[in-house]
Amino acid sequence: MPSSAGPSIDTITEGGRVTQVGEGQDADETTPPLMTFGAPTAGEVLAERYELVEHINNDSAGRLVWRGVDVVLRRPVAVVLRYPGGDSATEMLQAAVAASRVIHPNLVGVYDAIDEADRAYVVREWVDGQSLRELVSDGPLDAARATAVGNAVASALAAVHATGMVHGNVHPGTVMISDDGRVVLADARTDGADSQDSDVRAVGGILYFGMTGYWPHAEVPLRGAQAGHGRAAIPDAVRDADGGLAAPRQVRAGVPAYLDDLTMDLVDATIAPPPSDVLAAELARLDVPAEDEYLDSSGPLRFAAETGEEPSPLAAAGGRKVALGVAGLLAVALVGLLVGITTLGGDDPGPQANPVAAPSSAAPGGEDTPAAPVVRNLKIADARIIDPDSRDRAEVRDADKVHDGDQDEGWSTQTYRGAGNFGNYKRGMGVWIDLGAEHTVKSVQVNLTDRGASAELLHGTIDAPSSNAGDDQILTAYQKSRIGQPFEDHDGTTMTFNGFDADKKYRYLLFWLTELPPTDGGFKIGVQEITVQGS
Repeated sequence: MPSSAGPSIDTITEGGRVTQVGEGQDADETTPPLMTFGAPTAGEVLAERYELVEHINNDSAGRLVWRGVDVVLRRPVAVVLRYPGGDSATEMLQAAVAASRVIHPNLVGVYDAIDEADRAYVVREWVDGQSLRELVSDGPLDAARATAVGNAVASALAAVHATGMVHGNVHPGTVMISDDGRVVLADARTDGADSQDSDVRAVGGILYFGMTGYWPHAEVPLRGAQAGHGRAAIPDAVRDADGGLAAPRQVRAGVPAYLDDLTMDLVDATIAPPPSDVLAAELARLDVPAEDEYLDSSGPLRFAAETGEEPSPLAAAGGRKVALGVAGLLAVALVGLLVGITTLGGDDPGPQANPVAAPSSAAPGGEDTPAAPVVRNLKIADARIIDPDSRDRAEVRDADKVHDGDQDEGWSTQTYRGAGNFGNYKRGMGVWIDLGAEHTVKSVQVNLTDRGASAELLHGTIDAPSSNAGDDQILTAYQKSRIGQPFEDHDGTTMTFNGFDADKKYRYLLFWLTELPPTDGGFKIGVQEITVQGS
């Protein structure tokens, strides 16, 4: 987003980590006020675009958090300001660039980053809602809601980790629940000591906290305001005389045995955690709906047992309980989860001396419940460029490069003049992929060369010859079936589509571009890699 006030997000050197700065909900009320030179005022318009409406507070790093309005797109934004700008703000701005490149429904979006020398600021998505910390202050969540929140966080981390980056700051203050039920992860900060494994362990902490109201990671102190200032304090988990952590079922009655075991495995530093995408799949497969529409449906937030012949994803990743190799254990655990959820009628926060016993039988008739299939990267058997309005078919080459595993090369459109909608010459262009056979699909991730494109993911059942007429036949048929919502307005180079029906099988998919971002002298985009996850 260009600005006359200073370098925009396009001109900042990208850092090696992802940060969504400035969650006002994590503010430390004891933070001293910032220097007043150049202090913003209500009604001021920054970069000729972002009008400041209300000063919310200062975040745990001492930055000013304002509620604002993007006067161009007429949408609410959060503006996080730092004094001064220049070298002291470089790290914040670099991190904002990295954050802007990851697009996922469970991540807070970063829109812009500008340095004005005496002050620098990051503009991000405004979230109307409250943090998980604030939500649980009214009482712990039931197993269904805690699992759904944990799955949303794991899904967000999977998108971050797919880029090679680390979030590094997952805790109850950075998990936000919007008023419409959307779960988003924000305010990532890594100091180099964090890893993808520590991110995944923190999901165990989120599950533990959601069900008990206590934080289990004593060896990983909460940062800034989370460390224990006034209302921001979070109590440490209950431990025995030897320092052993009390299981959630010992703290609160009715926690299902399987969820208890999974949570304890994740927070146990002696057990290698699974990858974040495997954990997200494990939580997503527990598909028992919550009692109400508490959570938004964008992203895989429902959970229950699916049927299949392959073992649980966590079994493949080395999870403790599932890795025992006893099919009956998994069946007992799943029945325990269902029974536990139905017995959570009263939110009794009091301690319980003896854990709730798991049911002694497996499935009706003595049969074991089949485990869910393993979620993995699916092989793309074929790909080609769909260009129904082409004149010379010059842009249909190199489709194989979008699934060769090489992020450094891919397929690109030509440069179009005049307008981003392919210069008014075309309805769009796309990449058609064939999975070779029908599969259950969980998500599709598309890596692009630039920010600012608009696209959608479509699916269908027909194949047609690679020609103008054949491409038009595919587009016409596939436009009747969209996966999730189109990314009509975004700032990142990674698009993630995960609105797939778990009960359907998919073979043919179409990534369809409708708007190109501006480049030097025109409009153009490149598709570097397409990754499909499923079973």
